[in-house]
Amino acid sequence: MKKILLETEGLSKSFSSGGALQHVLKNIDLKLYEGDFTVIMGASGAGKSTLLYALSGMDTPSLGTIRFGEEVISDYSSDRLAVFRRDSCGFVFQQIYLIDGMSVMDNVLAAGLLVSRDKKALLQRAEELFQAVDIPQSAWKKFPTQLSGGEAQRVGIVRALINSPRILFADEPTGALNSKTGLDVLDTLSRFNEKGQSVVMVTHDMRSARRGNRILYLKDGSILGECDLGRYVSGDRARHEKLSSFLEEMGW
Repeated sequence: MKKILLETEGLSKSFSSGGALQHVLKNIDLKLYEGDFTVIMGASGAGKSTLLYALSGMDTPSLGTIRFGEEVISDYSSDRLAVFRRDSCGFVFQQIYLIDGMSVMDNVLAAGLLVSRDKKALLQRAEELFQAVDIPQSAWKKFPTQLSGGEAQRVGIVRALINSPRILFADEPTGALNSKTGLDVLDTLSRFNEKGQSVVMVTHDMRSARRGNRILYLKDGSILGECDLGRYVSGDRARHEKLSSFLEEMGW
């Protein structure tokens, strides 16, 4: 039986806009499991990114609870949430946010040193991760502006994984990349998931969504349905057809 990693009960998020209350997330009950590659889909404005930010502690819900293990992280102070994100979460965004004035290696080590002072161990882990994402040693001393978009995003994945997070959150990680470099990034995420890394990814792209084993479809702030695709296998036509059928049923 899969182990529950994160769980929400009655998760809701509202904003005040022009004097009116906008309900972005509505009473969401959800369980996320260790080792899963969970994909969150839905039309623009459905609440996908808001849900991801709430699950990761980047935003606080208006109502409801979020449990991480035995801890209710929705009750945490902003300082304690910052520690939770630093120690337990990795983040990959559409915008990569590497620091231009630092080398590729220093960008990664800077994130690692927030948690560990063992620079030798961090350096060894960084080198192993760079090798795993096919970033050659010749690029480690380069600056982010000297990298291609795909290389920079793979460096972003290394930075996100340097502290061995329990969950990797990805928000449209291929959204700003061309088809080839986007495929490289998806392959990288799939390889880490195969090794046991839990991934939660927001995407509007069907090619990206096929990498998940579990698809959640949001509509108007609620989970309208979900689809179990099983583990990703390259070239699985039945997988594509199952996802297509599910999305059509959801009104995609």
